[in-house]
Amino acid sequence: MKLILASASPRRREILSRIAPDFLVIPSDADENIACLSPSEAAEKVAVRKAEKVFAAHPGCAVLGADTVVAFEGRILGKPKDAEDAARTLRMLSGKTHEVYTGWCLAAPGRIESGAERSIVSFRELSDAFIREYVESGKPLDKAGSYGIQDDVRIAAAYEGSLTNIIGLPEEKIGEILKDFGIFK
Repeated sequence: MKLILASASPRRREILSRIAPDFLVIPSDADENIACLSPSEAAEKVAVRKAEKVFAAHPGCAVLGADTVVAFEGRILGKPKDAEDAARTLRMLSGKTHEVYTGWCLAAPGRIESGAERSIVSFRELSDAFIREYVESGKPLDKAGSYGIQDDVRIAAAYEGSLTNIIGLPEEKIGEILKDFGIFK
C-alpha cells in the first residue's frame, strides 16, 4: 500500500524518510483553526483533519497527517505572524519550560488511528542579541513556538521525551504505527 505524507514540512519528510523507504508528499490544506481544546487534543484533531482530507482524495493509500503545537502555561503558541511576533515568543520562552505536542493520524482503507505525543523543552536564557540574530535568519518564522530545537544548540538547555516529536514527527511512535498497519516491516 502506498504511503502519503499529508504535510509540506521538510522536517517531517526527513524524519519519515528514515523509517519509510518510499512515500509520496501531498500537503493537506485542511483547516488548522482550533478553539477551546487542550494542546494535545488540538494537535491530534488537526492531524486527523489533514490525514482525512488527503485520504478522501486517495482512498486506496495510507495517509499520515501530523501537527505540532507548542504550549506554554496552558496556552497554545502557533507559528509566528511575523518577525516581531517570533521575537516576542522567544523572549517569553527564554529561561522557561514548555510542552510540545505532535498529533498524528494514519488513515488507511478500513482503519484510522490517531494520537498525540508529548515532550517537554527547557529553554536557555536567550540574549536579545541571540533572539535578534535568530529571528533575522528567518528560521523561526514557519515553526510552532517560533523555534526549531535543531536550529541552534543555544536554544534548549534540556528536553524530555522524543526529540523528533519536538522537531515535528515522533519517529519511534510512527515507526510502530506503520508496522502495526502492515505498511512496512
